This record gives sequence, structure tokens and C-alpha cells, in this order.
Amino acid sequence: MRYDSITEAIGNTPLVRIAPDVHGLRHIDLYAKLEMLNPFGSLKDRAAWNMARPRLHGAQQSGATIVELSSGNTAKALALIAGMHGLPFKSVTNRMRIPEIKELLLLLGAEIEELPGQSECLDPTDTDDPLTLFHQQLSRPGGAHLHTDQYFNDLNTQAHATGTGPEIIADLDGRAPDWLIACVGTAGSSTGTARTLREHDPARPVSVVGLVGEKSDFIPGIRTIDEVQEVGIFDPGTYDAIESVSADEAIDGMLTLLRRCGILAGPTGGAAYYGAVRHLASVDAQTAADAVLAEGGAQGARGARGAEPERRTAVFIVCDRVESYLGYVRQRRPELLGRPPAKNSAASVTEAEIRGASVIGVAEAQKWIAEQRPLVIDLRGPFAYAALHIDGSVNIVDELFEELVRGGLPFGRRQPVLLACPVGEKSARYAALLTRMGHPDVRSLAGGIIAWRDAGAPLVRD
Repeated sequence: MRYDSITEAIGNTPLVRIAPDVHGLRHIDLYAKLEMLNPFGSLKDRAAWNMARPRLHGAQQSGATIVELSSGNTAKALALIAGMHGLPFKSVTNRMRIPEIKELLLLLGAEIEELPGQSECLDPTDTDDPLTLFHQQLSRPGGAHLHTDQYFNDLNTQAHATGTGPEIIADLDGRAPDWLIACVGTAGSSTGTARTLREHDPARPVSVVGLVGEKSDFIPGIRTIDEVQEVGIFDPGTYDAIESVSADEAIDGMLTLLRRCGILAGPTGGAAYYGAVRHLASVDAQTAADAVLAEGGAQGARGARGAEPERRTAVFIVCDRVESYLGYVRQRRPELLGRPPAKNSAASVTEAEIRGASVIGVAEAQKWIAEQRPLVIDLRGPFAYAALHIDGSVNIVDELFEELVRGGLPFGRRQPVLLACPVGEKSARYAALLTRMGHPDVRSLAGGIIAWRDAGAPLVRD
């Protein structure tokens, strides 16, 4: 197959059946849509090309810079597209969390600008957030930038409505699947694909399951339920169910795809597989139970075997490849790479321990700070901390804090500690871990810095 340009190879990715002895579903055929086989390595190739293509000629004439608020696959695809067309590319983010992606972007000639931002997913209504202000400036007409604007650009969704969705229908012999299971990042792939699948045969409903990350976890490419609310193209009405997946579950799913299916999926694909099997297992069990009842009734009435239930189909999306996430795996599951298991890992904390952790509200925290002067540790990224933080707090990014804790308690037992993160989930997990390790007085700020801000409690800016 010959192409004049690498962009012609975007799309038409395989739909691969997962063997039943792997997933264990008896009455449901499970398929993986391998978006990892797009030429730049991810499903974001479709959106990046669809968003940039209409304006490339004008950008070449004016010498514009392609800009996107992205620290992942969208940035990678746009950097490659920009280079092909002789244009510079700038990735703007408040935090690069995957070192391999950052190094690859630099190798591709991208400029990376890290700006203060209160969250990794900007809130367009928050005019105090420098990342939001920068986004507003980029969106003004007549500027020197080609801003693809993945969080709010309908061309992101359209790329999947006209590509991913029709391809799935064609590969299923003209039928839409019964289920679509997709992780939610910008929400473009799930929204666009779901729209086409549902429009194909309105009389035959397609159930759409959106997967988000647990609030206390980080899975590359997936938003938490709080973060996704801030994405302009996210529509909760798209989904029949929104379910959370933990980082450990994502890695477990990834291992199954790697070791049992020969699919070099990254953590997002692993999360999609794990979430799909978990969601479908109860449906499959109910189908099997109904079949047994129907068979018993048929034999009682006619002495004949009941009919086998109709097989149904489900599709999940494998977003990208594993190679860029070896550092992520090394940090969370070092034993998978031949290293000793991590000591004092936050991932080992149980839900019961988290529920038993000391969590205090804003008013109580203010009183405690005034009277006891605890060490206040802000676990957010440095730019979010610089934008707004509690006066006197110390910034230790969560990944670094985890490394410190693995070596033992990073401060004396006599020192009271208040932990704060964006929404109070990660800090509660660390509070539980430190309590298990023997610290007598460590507390988590309920609702995190967002709750502190919303309560009107004072924050300072660097």
C-alpha cells in the first residue's frame, strides 16, 4: 500500500477480537480498536490532523506557530505535523508528568512552555488561572498562532464521528456494537464515535461506558471525574455509565493485553480493557442465568433444549503504545521490571485505611494552623502552587513526596503535618500511609485547595 504522505495512513486501524479464554465472557464478543497503530502512535493522530489541516496553508503563509495545551499524544502528533509543514510547534502545559513524552517532544523540535495553572485541565471560567488567561489570548482572532484548542474544538469530535465510528461499523459487517467502552480524556473519541454508532441504527441502542481515573490516582491520558467536567466537548449525556479505574487496574489490564493478546497497549488501553471486562461481566453472568432458566422452562414444557442467547458485541479503544510509559510502570510497579517492590507505597493503602485517616475541613484546618503551627505540605505541581497556595506551606510534588516516603518518614513524629492536594483525595491517601508508618498526627485537608479557595480562606501567590 503506497502513500504520498504519512498523514494518509491515519485511520483505518484494525479491530481485533480478544479471545474468550482471555476475558472469560461467554456470551459477548469483545473487540479492541487498535488506535495505537496510527502512524504517530495514538488515537490523537486523527484529531490533531483534523484540527490542524484546514488552517495549515494560512499558517504557512503567515509563519504561524502551532500551539496546543497538551503534554501528551496530541502534542506529539501536532509536533510531527508542524515539522512536516515547516512550522514551529509549542506545547503549553502546567506539568509534564511523563518524562519520555517530554524528551520525545524535544527530539521532535517542539518548544515546551510550562505555565502556572491550578489544574492540569484548565477551567475556562477561572480568570485567576494563568493557564486560562493564556488560553483566552490564543483563542483571539488575528494572532500569530494556529491554536488547535483540543478541549473545545468540535473538529476533535468530528475526527472520530467520521473516522473511528464508521470503521467500527464496517468491520462489524455493517452493524454497530452493543457496547462502546472508552477512556475519557478530552472526550473527543468517545463523543464522536458514540454519535456515529447510535445514528447508524437508532432502533438498536448502543450502550456507551466512559472510564475516568480515580481521584487519588494518575493514569496518563485519562481525566478524573472532576477534571473532565472542565472539558468543553465533554457531554455527560453521551454516556450510559461513567465508571472509575485505578492506576493498578489500568496496569493489570495492560499486562493482560501485552502478555495474553500480543497488543502493545499503554496504561490507557489497559484501563479500557479492564473497565470493559468488569462492566460486561455482570451482564454476561445475567445472560447466562437467563439462558439456564429459559432452557429449564423449555425442557419442562417440551423436553427440548432452549435456544442459545444471541451473542452480542463490545468494542473498547486502545489509545496508544506502552513504550512511552516504562517510567510510569517503574514508579508504580517496579517488580514488573525486575526491581524490588516499593516500600511504603501509596498504592498499597486500602480503602479502609483511607476512611480511617484524619481528614479536617477548612475552618478546623485554619484553627489548627493558627494554634499548633503544623507543617503544611502542598502536593500539587510547582506551577499550580506558584499560582495560589496556603501561606507558609511547603511545596513537595506528589511524585517526589512518594519517593521521600519510601525511604521512611520524611519528618519527625513530633511534627504535626497537614497535607493538601487539589481536591483532597491524594492527601487522604498519603495521610493514611503516614499513619500506618507510625506518625501520630498527620491530617488531610478535606476538599483540598479547591475547598480552601471556595471557602474564601486566604491564599497567596508567588
